[in-house]
Amino acid sequence: MKSLRTLKELEISEILELLEDARKFKNGMVYKLTDKVIANLFFEPSTRTQNSFNMAELKLDMKVINFNAAMSSLQKGETFYDTIKTFEAIGVDALVIRHSQDKYYEEISNIKVPIINAGDGVLSHPSQTLLDLFTIYEEFGKFEGLKVMIVGDIKHSRVAHENIDTMTRLGMKCCVSGALEFKEDCFNWKDFDEGLQEVDVVMMLRIQHERHNEKMQISISEYLEKYGLTHSRVKKMKPQAIIMHPAPFNRGVEIADNVAECEKSRIFKQIENGVFIRQAIIKRSLS
Repeated sequence: MKSLRTLKELEISEILELLEDARKFKNGMVYKLTDKVIANLFFEPSTRTQNSFNMAELKLDMKVINFNAAMSSLQKGETFYDTIKTFEAIGVDALVIRHSQDKYYEEISNIKVPIINAGDGVLSHPSQTLLDLFTIYEEFGKFEGLKVMIVGDIKHSRVAHENIDTMTRLGMKCCVSGALEFKEDCFNWKDFDEGLQEVDVVMMLRIQHERHNEKMQISISEYLEKYGLTHSRVKKMKPQAIIMHPAPFNRGVEIADNVAECEKSRIFKQIENGVFIRQAIIKRSLS
């Protein structure tokens, strides 16, 4: 049994094996974990990740427990550690966990059942990165040499951090863009309009207001004009280039309403592929 905390812990061969299993699941592979019980513990709100894991677990014929933090003993002062320890004690076979704390999994390193990281702080979101890679490979049939630009709230995005690290390991060339207040100097920064004409993948990110200590310095309308993906900007993209977004996306902020589902958009394809990737992750953890 294997945990999945961050893709940095996996060899490239292991990442490719997960992508191959996802392809098999998408093509109809049947794999059952009927005798297994899995608990989804989301300490942050989620729509796609939580329900995508739910769907993956149902397709694997698993028994599923969904934890509600707002109705739990956390409200009585119970610690995060004791909550996790409780689920181990009642006999679940694996835990899917999302938490706002960076590297929360280090606090529960003595838990004996597999931990599947569904997002920690601003650092890692392995299942999202894998579904992004799967979607890109379906489109281009390769990783080596592809150019990706990630645009938006880079500083607060676990998707950006894990994607850039993993994509670089796979031979992709990554750059970032957006408002300077969200810039991180460790990444290759590029002018948005210039980069649009060069890259194969444009990945937009929402502004993560819930992680900001201070109010954003520009208005929403200014943000769309300067850093949002509008129809006029889509026209600058290469003919075969695609648009991605980890979602939730804010129409009219980082992406125009008439762009979110345009012919270049693969946003809902990403969501679809998330189920197959998460089936592959759970299979790896419990097979």
